Amino acid sequence: MTAREALSEAERRLAAAGVETPRVDAELLLAHVLGTTRSGVYASLDRQVDGELEPLLVRREAREPLAYVLGEWGFRRLTLKTDDRALVPRPESETLVERVLALAARIEAPAVLDVGVGSGAIALAVKDERPDARVTGVDVSPAALALARENADRLGLDLDLREGGIDAAADGWDVVVSNPPYVESLDGLQPELRYEPSGALLGAGFHEAIARAARTRYLVLEVGDGQAPSVAAALAAEGYADVAIVRDLAGRERVVEGRR
Repeated sequence: MTAREALSEAERRLAAAGVETPRVDAELLLAHVLGTTRSGVYASLDRQVDGELEPLLVRREAREPLAYVLGEWGFRRLTLKTDDRALVPRPESETLVERVLALAARIEAPAVLDVGVGSGAIALAVKDERPDARVTGVDVSPAALALARENADRLGLDLDLREGGIDAAADGWDVVVSNPPYVESLDGLQPELRYEPSGALLGAGFHEAIARAARTRYLVLEVGDGQAPSVAAALAAEGYADVAIVRDLAGRERVVEGRR
């Protein structure tokens, strides 16, 4: 089968499976198999495609997240190893990194804590773009911490990674950042979420708990759709000043921040 034929067949099968972006996903799968980029696929349409594509395509048809199927995913300037030990890094979380960098801009060698570090995406992006920062990541999942360590080693970025939870926020920091569990139910949501670790997705009350525990100059939290006003009110009730809601690139209220 030529790459041209494989691309058309993959797009057809993914569309039939209900994938929202079948053409893009087909291009990325084929690029992975051919060892090229999405645009490079179109310069390789006459190449023969071996059997490596089929098992990847079957996984994506079953709605396994594309990032897990490919085994890596881009986040800001980084390419991270991705698998089901941690959530897929999402573009909306890049807004967290932007706010951490902005708030810490005038702090020399800021001490930054990422609560629920997962794959390491947020912590590693902060360290990458602010090399003098002392960045720590904690997670209650040993598996997620192992993945974060693998990513830190691959990227040559120095993180302090340790097992822990919200209590770590009380140790004293310049910035505490977190993308805590905030999904109440998977009902009606995309099937891909079934493959991601439920402990990192499902939960309530974590924003408020972090706000109470944190001893920090600044707190930066990712929130779900419709949650920003209540989380902002919780920060204000805990005595945070300059509480603000920040929209992500899609225009959704995605980040709540405040100053102690």
